[in-house]
Amino acid sequence: MAHRLRPAIVTVTFNADGTYTAALQLNLEALLAGIGPEHEDTSQAPQAGTYNALRELPPASLQARYEAFAPRLLGGITLRFDGRPVSPDGTQVAIPPVGNTGVERLTTVTLSGAIPAGSKALTWRYAPEFGESALRLALPDGTIVRADWLTAGTESAPFQLDPALVPVRTRADVFRDYTVLGYTHILPKGLDHILFVLGIFLLSVHWRPLLYQVTAFTIAHSITLGLSLYGLISLPSSVVEPLIALSIVYVAVENILSGELKPWRVWVVFGFGLLHGLGFAGVLKELGLPAGEFLPALIAFNVGVELGQLTVIGAALLTVGFWFSRRPWYRKRVVIPASAVIALVGAYWTIARVLG
Repeated sequence: MAHRLRPAIVTVTFNADGTYTAALQLNLEALLAGIGPEHEDTSQAPQAGTYNALRELPPASLQARYEAFAPRLLGGITLRFDGRPVSPDGTQVAIPPVGNTGVERLTTVTLSGAIPAGSKALTWRYAPEFGESALRLALPDGTIVRADWLTAGTESAPFQLDPALVPVRTRADVFRDYTVLGYTHILPKGLDHILFVLGIFLLSVHWRPLLYQVTAFTIAHSITLGLSLYGLISLPSSVVEPLIALSIVYVAVENILSGELKPWRVWVVFGFGLLHGLGFAGVLKELGLPAGEFLPALIAFNVGVELGQLTVIGAALLTVGFWFSRRPWYRKRVVIPASAVIALVGAYWTIARVLG
């Protein structure tokens, strides 16, 4: 969406002639406006007006702004071979024309240079003021063989390179990294998914309604996550994201109107779980799944998502469930007010995502 900041996606490719290319896909207007990672939504930043004005500039005008900013951008990028930083020999920038202002315009900045002879490892770091980044290693044919999601200012773990410049990575490494990615997509990044899970939790103090709903949600999002990543189904984020927000409104409003599990609730949660799975798939499509480890990475990401959801439920139980759920005032003082807040937030997101 136009106002939601996403990480820079950098794809590093090693070429047969001993050179590398590093293609950064980024929101150039947000960088030029000085909107940092402390703002998840550009409309919340003081520089929102500047950002919106930059989005209206044609490519030639925006490129002139970029050329003045380029030294700062390049100074915030650290690419190291065997711990030694390298400077690119060439830089190219590709700015799309002004299009649908309901989605962000993504500029591609491509760096290129020679690989130092005998290099054994590669690391990447993006300056903290530029936000998060995702580092992907690709073969010349475009196949992604590794992908790391990095928080703001974090240097990547070394990409260990064999003589053919193909990273050596074990299945255990893949499973660990994608489990962490799935978990962090819920905590702390997935506030919409967190509110949906809390809406499920608040319906009833009994364990059976919670079990039925969580099971339905888990099965559903696992189905669409897998089908989407295998290319069998696809929906644009402009459709998926508003519907995810609307799902939050539904479960919260039903919590207010009913204090028990209705027969249709499980099927409704299942249907909304299908939408959330498409939302999860959007993250993995941007990052990419490593060739040869597609299924383990997919399973690991799903495991991380489930661990994140269980953490949310566990925290809710420890905070209010165990202590107050059997009190006669629990529904009136906890369930209904909390559900009302969740419904209002979901309604705001629904409108904001529809309007872009």
